[in-house]
Amino acid sequence: MVVPITYYVTCSVILFFIGIYCLISKRNMIRLLMGLEIMLNAVNLNFIVFSAYGVEGIPHPLAHLFSIIILGVGGTTIALGLVITLYAYRHYETLNVRKLKRLRH
Repeated sequence: MVVPITYYVTCSVILFFIGIYCLISKRNMIRLLMGLEIMLNAVNLNFIVFSAYGVEGIPHPLAHLFSIIILGVGGTTIALGLVITLYAYRHYETLNVRKLKRLRH
């Protein structure tokens, strides 16, 4: 039994909007990074699903390649973001983005 593509796309859209919600509403830097990672995973899910449903029985390898590249770039981005978060917390003793933005002026 094959699961319809609409289930996967719905799950991906829900994940993407959860990530956008985290970016819009949260003030903590770690939660912002988690929102970005959730959005990247939603995009990867879309790539894999559309490659699997393109031609019946033959997934397209380019989508898998894009997903692997996105995972690598996303992992390095999150690692760099966590390093910046760690240094910001050590220096300013807060992770609130609005407070850190006020310190710039």
